[in-house]
Amino acid sequence: MTEETPGAAYRIEDLAHRSGATVRTIRAYQDRGLLPRPERRGRANVYSDAHLARLRRIAELLDRGYTLASIKELLEAWDTGRGLGGLLGLVAEVDGPWTDEEAVRISRAELDERFGGAPHGTAVADAEVTEAAVADARVTEAAVAEAVELGVLERIPGQDDVFLVPSPQELAVAAELHGAGVPLSAISGHLRELRVQVEHIAARFLEFTTEHVFARYLGDRPPADADATEAAALVRRLRPLARQTVDAELARAMRLFAHRELRRHLGADGHVPDRGRTRDVAVPEATVTAVERSVGAEHTAEFFALAAERELRARRLDALTAQAGSSNKLDEPP
Repeated sequence: MTEETPGAAYRIEDLAHRSGATVRTIRAYQDRGLLPRPERRGRANVYSDAHLARLRRIAELLDRGYTLASIKELLEAWDTGRGLGGLLGLVAEVDGPWTDEEAVRISRAELDERFGGAPHGTAVADAEVTEAAVADARVTEAAVAEAVELGVLERIPGQDDVFLVPSPQELAVAAELHGAGVPLSAISGHLRELRVQVEHIAARFLEFTTEHVFARYLGDRPPADADATEAAALVRRLRPLARQTVDAELARAMRLFAHRELRRHLGADGHVPDRGRTRDVAVPEATVTAVERSVGAEHTAEFFALAAERELRARRLDALTAQAGSSNKLDEPP
């Protein structure tokens, strides 16, 4: 960007050309109080570098998603000397990437290869490959459309056979699941369900950090420049915590439920269990909590089952002992 000549004067048409805004937009900004009125020199209205800088600042804030009403408040804060450098730094920190992944491109042919399931090295034109098999080896238009809707793929204007992949890891997971036999429709449904849960986690994390960390920076008015700079530094520090927490908790939960699911299909000793009928039994919550603290949540069900079995065996032993004692009494001489 070239620097403007100090003290330059512009007609409204020149200002529009240099700023990228239209004449109509400039006048609308003036009417809304976003842009100061021009200086009157004779019969002409003259704009300065300050007007140009203001227009560029407005465009920058609009690109960041601010409304004109919010921009007006920010510019008023700037005019009173509070500054916008820290606030724009905070906005940039929040709007920046929340992952180290870099988007890649993938062709439709590569999608067919990764998700179609055709044997590697099999040419489509091979006479042994039937037309039906070729059709099955291609990703359907419906599957592509759903992937685009979910944001897994993004269309590139003017390139119908090339897509942008925002998260290569997410696409790789889908390919692995599909290769393991999961239908594409099931993968899409799972992603939709998972996304709802993850968005709930993200919302709760933001609520938590806002309440305990960022509340002092937020209010009816934009934060002061120094406060915004401090808040931006905090965002930078706390940014990885959400992912680290979710990674750790997901690993814990997967270990717990995978172990529990395996024990459900295989008995504790590794043998196939008796698949007879089961019944739900009400147990006081305090008792369950005490057992969880003693043996861990993943062993609670096993503990109750073994405890019940031990009790039944103890009662059986008592019954046998009592029966033996009764028989001995009958055999005693009078």
